[in-house]
Amino acid sequence: MSNFGVCSLKIIAIMIGRGGSSLKDKNILPVHGVPLLCFAAGAAKRSKYITDFYISSDCPKILSVAHDAGYKKINRPKYLSAPTAQSCDAIFHALEIIETKEMVDIVVVQHANVGTITEIIIDNCIKQLIDDKNISAVVPVHEKSEYNPYRAKKILKDGFLFPFIDDGKNKVSANRQDLPKSYFFDHSIWALRRSSIKNQHNGQMPWKCMGNKIKPYLTNGCFDVHSIEDIKSTEEWILENKIPI
Repeated sequence: MSNFGVCSLKIIAIMIGRGGSSLKDKNILPVHGVPLLCFAAGAAKRSKYITDFYISSDCPKILSVAHDAGYKKINRPKYLSAPTAQSCDAIFHALEIIETKEMVDIVVVQHANVGTITEIIIDNCIKQLIDDKNISAVVPVHEKSEYNPYRAKKILKDGFLFPFIDDGKNKVSANRQDLPKSYFFDHSIWALRRSSIKNQHNGQMPWKCMGNKIKPYLTNGCFDVHSIEDIKSTEEWILENKIPI
């Protein structure tokens, strides 16, 4: 359902997913009888902006399933496939290969283990980038006050807990409503400007490819699949949101 006439910018999707995981083959586990990554692919395919689709992976099975869903294969090298590999480096690598043939304006990064995404979310994020050239990225986020960083603890070498953030003032309230709101990335998609990916020295850590002018797109959260329970939650979300299967 992509419509090249909607805008003159070149907008592509790059799906990323490694083969190694504590949950074997999580990216292609069946969700309502369909490989998980196909739900991310379906949402991107229904976008009115995205015209080309790519999959970056080290796993032949992931590459094959995504290819059947209409994604062009990019074989990820070993140095970008280790557990310590950074996602932004994999995106940069994929974009380098893609741009040997054509230049790109906006990249929608998709995570193969997240099926809780709609074309509405994708297109709304893209639209913000189109309308405001000062934005480096638009990323879905959700509020999680119970995980506010001011309430987090770390374990010291002596085995005792200590505030993860210690500003020396010790005036952190025990009431969530008294704390500044905290937001966390969904990691369903990232809508990134090409320049943010190519010039990561100014980007916010730990995902430098987002640049430094990141706009939030507020959601109720998503399910990164890391367990069988996450698969069940994804299936429930798909039914509740009437996603095509």
